[in-house]
Amino acid sequence: MVVTATFRLLYVFVVMEHATRRMLHCNVTAHPTAPWVLQQLREAIPADHGYRFLLHDRDSMFSQQLDQHIHHLGLRVLKTPPQRPQVNALCERLRGTLRQECVDVVIPLTEHHRRRLLSTWVQHDNHGRPHMSLEPGIPQPPAPFPVARQTHRYRIPPALRVVARPILGGLHHEYWLEAQAA
Repeated sequence: MVVTATFRLLYVFVVMEHATRRMLHCNVTAHPTAPWVLQQLREAIPADHGYRFLLHDRDSMFSQQLDQHIHHLGLRVLKTPPQRPQVNALCERLRGTLRQECVDVVIPLTEHHRRRLLSTWVQHDNHGRPHMSLEPGIPQPPAPFPVARQTHRYRIPPALRVVARPILGGLHHEYWLEAQAA
């Protein structure tokens, strides 16, 4: 739950792939309902998916009817035990990181603004932010840049330069190597 600059409450919905820590889908609403959640799941999970389970908490919007619809998507529903957030530790960690790096540091003006901020942060999290649980890896790493064998481990080859791209107005940055213009 997040608050806008006009004190409206917004709810953030995130679908994460457990093995890769990749966020499949993220959206925002002021009024979360079971039909809205079902639509978000339809958008997040492709028709030819290889997923077997959907793990969710015991929030009231996850009704038995919604669980039946999830079953029709080809997924088995697993519910976390009541008052046991450690069972769903990966989602709790994602929630904490999302709050620390995006939600609590930028106050949105509107629901659309929050959606844009989250979309930018999700792209950064999936493609540019190292995850310690992946030793540190990136859920969807870019193609490796061909680098010639170096004589010194910490020196950048003369033909390359480090490029930085600001994320969320400079709150975070992504770095990569790029060939220098001749």
